[in-house]
Amino acid sequence: MTLAQQVCEACRADAPRVTDAEISEWLPLIAAWQLDAEDGIKKLSRQFKFANFVDAMSFAGHVAELAEAHGHHPALLVEWGKVTVTWWTHKIKGLHKNDFVMAAKTDAIATGLCQ
Repeated sequence: MTLAQQVCEACRADAPRVTDAEISEWLPLIAAWQLDAEDGIKKLSRQFKFANFVDAMSFAGHVAELAEAHGHHPALLVEWGKVTVTWWTHKIKGLHKNDFVMAAKTDAIATGLCQ
């Protein structure tokens, strides 16, 4: 089963963060995503490009619907012709498998919308 076919698990504040071995296993499956850290918190981010602002807003809306359906919400930065999506798990202040699953699902949305 691919990451995009999986569902988010309910995440508790004491849930374990992903290990370096898990990151090494899953990051290649979402190769366009960057592993970043902000204030010591690991995050996944990717910038998607579009022809105009309306298309960028449409994509952001689809990602918002995905987030609501799974109860897991990213940071979205919408600009003219691009959207930056950043996934991490707020409760654990880092990455959980859910973030990799949602990044893969975001890629699946983008497949039909991006140039």
